[in-house]
Amino acid sequence: MTHWLLANIDAGDGQRDRAFWLKHLAEAGVEAPECRDIADDRWPSEVCPGDVVMVAGGDGSANYGARICMARRAILAVLPSGTANDFARNIGLPEDPGELCRLVRRGVSRHVDVACTDGRIFLNVAHVGLGTLPARESGRARKKLFGRFSYAVELLRRLNAKRGFRAEIRCGKGSVRGRWLSIAVANGAYFGGGHEIPEAAPDDGYVEVIAVKPRPVAQLLLTFVMLRLNREAPARTSTLVHLKGTHCSVRTRRPKTVTADGDIAGKTPLDVSCQYQALQVIAP
Repeated sequence: MTHWLLANIDAGDGQRDRAFWLKHLAEAGVEAPECRDIADDRWPSEVCPGDVVMVAGGDGSANYGARICMARRAILAVLPSGTANDFARNIGLPEDPGELCRLVRRGVSRHVDVACTDGRIFLNVAHVGLGTLPARESGRARKKLFGRFSYAVELLRRLNAKRGFRAEIRCGKGSVRGRWLSIAVANGAYFGGGHEIPEAAPDDGYVEVIAVKPRPVAQLLLTFVMLRLNREAPARTSTLVHLKGTHCSVRTRRPKTVTADGDIAGKTPLDVSCQYQALQVIAP
């Protein structure tokens, strides 16, 4: 079995770089892993079944590593180094880097779901609407200043400029039509810089749709705060719609940009299916 290490130098604030993880890995007993450039597309053919591909970066980097692992039947080990690191939260990785590296050395793993849309995968979330703006416009300087809350800052900065868009959402046995500010299709409990969906899990075989309706800024802020503090929306809220199923679709009147795990993934219509426990990951 070979340990491979990829480090995204543009992830997060740059503090958790390759040298940072090599130090902690060596202290945990994982010495001299095969280091490769994340921009080099020649080396993945060298990965063998059962190898461990360690990816130091954010959710986009984890997505890249997941594609390699699924194609080569390898095991993904995420070393959280990005801005949001929602996938690391979804699979319950320890925050302490030393503890995480010891987990890698022991090879403790589990299988998690992968969401698929138009021939590509995502581990965390696909967005339509306002939720795509952080990926499209939030700069590195803002990410360094605000960390994972840069996503919330960017959204709040734009609320007054958005009246929403019309779309039909189908998920499981549910179907809704209306005007929306943002539609998120999540593959787990955490997305968008820490938003949590109670009772969702990364290995339950379902995707979760959270759709936000255009509302006054004060009402949106109240919902946002209540979700963060109490893990639930205010009672009788008319702001959020929550659907759950193994498949979902989003149809818009005009093509809208879709992002998946922080990267632009095309335009609507969006069709998503859940691949049950298709990825093996290092995790408790």
